[in-house]
Amino acid sequence: MLKDGEKGAVIQRDKKTYAIVPHIALGLVTPSQLRKIADVAERYGAALKITSAQRIAIVGLEEKDIDPIWAELGMDPGAALGLCVRSVKACPGTTFCRLAKGDAIGLGTELDRRYHGMKLPWKFKMAVSGCANQCAENCIKDLGFYAKSGGWIATVGGNGGSRPLLARQLVAGLSYQDALELAERVIGYFDANARKTERLGRLINRVGFQEFKDAVLP
Repeated sequence: MLKDGEKGAVIQRDKKTYAIVPHIALGLVTPSQLRKIADVAERYGAALKITSAQRIAIVGLEEKDIDPIWAELGMDPGAALGLCVRSVKACPGTTFCRLAKGDAIGLGTELDRRYHGMKLPWKFKMAVSGCANQCAENCIKDLGFYAKSGGWIATVGGNGGSRPLLARQLVAGLSYQDALELAERVIGYFDANARKTERLGRLINRVGFQEFKDAVLP
C-alpha cells in the first residue's frame, strides 16, 4: 500500500483505492487536458471530482494503475496534501470578469509558479482576487491579495478547518512587483519561524501582529 502522497496518490475511505490530483494552476484547464483527464477516468473506471481548491481529482484508482495513469496524463501532481504551499486559488480577474480591478490570473500564476509544492513547516494556502468581493476566499487563506483601484491589498493569517481564523489586512496599495516581494518575505518568515502544526495566523497570534508586520514590511 502506498503512503499518503506517495506518487501523488491519496488513499480513499475504503483503504483500497486511491485518488490523484493533477496540478491545474488556478483551475485554468485546456480542452485537451479535460479530454485527457476524462479519457483516463473512463478507461480506468474512476470518478471525477471538482474540488474546492480548483482542482480535478481522479478518484477510485487501483495502486497498480497509478504509474501508467501519470504517464498517460503527462501532468505533474498537485500539492493536495503535505507540509507545503498548496495550489493558489484565484478568481477570473481582469482576464474575464467585468468587476475586476486587478489581474488575478497574472499574479496568481506567478505565485503558483514560484511556490506551488514548496516545503514548509506546515501547510500554506494563498488566494488572489481581482476585486473586493474576494471570490477566491482570501479571508480563509494564509496569504491573500485582492485588487482595488489603488493597487493590491494583502491579507494574512486566515485558515479554515476545525479552528478557523479570519485573515486581517496587512498592507494596501501594492503594485504587482510589491505583491511578489511581500509574498517572498511572508513565506520566508513562516518557513523560519513556524512550529509544527502552526498555520500562519497562529504564528502571528503567538509573536504579535506588530512584530510580524515589522518583520515582513520594508
